[in-house]
Amino acid sequence: MDRRQFLAATAAGLTTSAAGCVDAFESAADTTYGREPALVDPRPEAIYWPTHTEAMEMAGMGTTSGGRRVQLMYTFPHRFWRVFRSEDGEGYEARIFEVEADDAVHLMAAVRDADSGVVLPVSSVNIAVTGGNNVNNRETIYPMLSQRMGFHYGDNYHLDGDGSYTAEVTVGGVTADRFGSFEGRLSEPETVAIDFEYSESGRNELDFQQYDDQAGQEGAVDPMEMGGLSLGTVRELGGTSMGEALADDIRYRASLLEADRFGESPYLAVTTATRYNEFVVPGMGLSATVDGTDGETVLSESLTPALDPEIGFHYGLSAPGLTGQEALSVEVTTPTQVARHEGYETAFFSTPTVDLS
Repeated sequence: MDRRQFLAATAAGLTTSAAGCVDAFESAADTTYGREPALVDPRPEAIYWPTHTEAMEMAGMGTTSGGRRVQLMYTFPHRFWRVFRSEDGEGYEARIFEVEADDAVHLMAAVRDADSGVVLPVSSVNIAVTGGNNVNNRETIYPMLSQRMGFHYGDNYHLDGDGSYTAEVTVGGVTADRFGSFEGRLSEPETVAIDFEYSESGRNELDFQQYDDQAGQEGAVDPMEMGGLSLGTVRELGGTSMGEALADDIRYRASLLEADRFGESPYLAVTTATRYNEFVVPGMGLSATVDGTDGETVLSESLTPALDPEIGFHYGLSAPGLTGQEALSVEVTTPTQVARHEGYETAFFSTPTVDLS
């Protein structure tokens, strides 16, 4: 691994679920750096109030020639968690990445389609930062979930000194299914350069709020204001509803859609969103089982990540013959692989098979 090789990893308590035996995160190291308070211990295996939140500085915005709008932000460097296979190979666990000595900021990029505003959570993103005192630092940053800003890409970065910097943001091609105005677009990488000013004193003046009374309680802080831009909240599906359910702090909704952009057959679309604030949850492996009114299984297939300018990011499949009157269940075959800010790192590991109704 590179300099972001994790500094602390915790073993998980083994929890068996119908979704494929994923590990539940139980505890974490108490080591903290910078301004961050110690983690709450114990923490629930659910979405919970973090110890603190930080304001963000808007560094700038740019749009690629292909219509991807990139908004660049930074705040204090801080710990986050990535998802790995557990050591026994039977499940998944979250491992903490602490702040390192040369980290100056947590750099974040929000990537959207400029026309529809749909957040694009199915790309890779890398950022090359140059400027300051001869900084030249390129990193592939991680897809992440944060209670303050929903889905984004981020990592801790080294900056050296006050002054002018340039962030060259490269957004990778999309491999997800695409419909409507997304069809034929977004398949190639694109780069946009964003110039910004940085000062350590300005960073240190960013608001830093602790939640001594609520920290560790199930729930979530309110998202930040983004000047009317989408934070990646889930969109309405329309069509014929096939039900919804809440499990492991993920809200599932499903609909059967009929529109020319989805082809001749009905299209089954499933959205996954955080229980609080309704942020999209990408990076999951999902399969759908549909039983007819006579109880016989008429469909059992994997769902595919997809983008649509109207319903946004979702998981879907073509479903010939379905009417919307059938019974649908969704199985999590792989928990979301996105990195997590504090408050999400213990959730989404024990999702059972979900019956939507």
